[in-house]
Amino acid sequence: MEIPKFFDLSGRTIIITGAAGNLGSQYAEGLAQVGANLVLADIDQKSCKKIGERIEKSCNVKTLSVKLDLNDKSSIKNMVSKTVKKFSRIDVLINNAAYQGTNKTRKMKFENFPLSEWNKAVSVNLTGIFLTCQEVGRVMKKQKNGNIINISSTYGLVAPDQRIYGKSGQNAAAFYSATKAAVVNLSRYLASYWNRTGIRVNTLSPGGVERKQDANFIKLYSEKTMLGRMAKNNEYVGAIIFLSSDASSYMTGANLILDGGWTAW
Repeated sequence: MEIPKFFDLSGRTIIITGAAGNLGSQYAEGLAQVGANLVLADIDQKSCKKIGERIEKSCNVKTLSVKLDLNDKSSIKNMVSKTVKKFSRIDVLINNAAYQGTNKTRKMKFENFPLSEWNKAVSVNLTGIFLTCQEVGRVMKKQKNGNIINISSTYGLVAPDQRIYGKSGQNAAAFYSATKAAVVNLSRYLASYWNRTGIRVNTLSPGGVERKQDANFIKLYSEKTMLGRMAKNNEYVGAIIFLSSDASSYMTGANLILDGGWTAW
């Protein structure tokens, strides 16, 4: 048994949505280091191109940068079409893109929360994943092989603790918990639906990442974790590599929770 081979992604094609974001870019860097060719998809295509150029130079892999609007089915179809045209197949899909609201909406009371914001979040965080899984699933079904990783959140499992936010502006809006909870069961449904087809579907539920938030919020959040701190932005890369690789070949319909022990108290 050669353990490194389990994690080797050489020659495999992986789509990452939300690739220009804080975590998406970290996933891209890590996956490229174990040999994966990457499709970097985001509404911010310019940033994806910069990330792709850097990765190609440092990791000797191929990348494709695609503008992706998850509110637009034709944009999703375009991403899949361009991926198949360049790489001939899709081995892994990582549905990472999400709408978390603005500083203004995070501070809004639930009773006054605008329906337009709710609908926007559902469109990106849930319907966007539904449509992306549909389009990529068709390709994977023809291949008789594929791997889908949907990103949920700690707040898809438990309610946000309203006591820790104060005036930090970090409040998780109701739509975030609702859509992230839905992602977990959509993933289970798809794992069951595509049983014995060669397609695996799993969820990754990360906890909060420290990135210069309000100091009191960081302190209160950290006190709720068993490790006594928030995550660093590179601490989910190992899990993404595991879920993308043959190391997780007997895993489907599962939810991998990485939250510093937040939900285990």
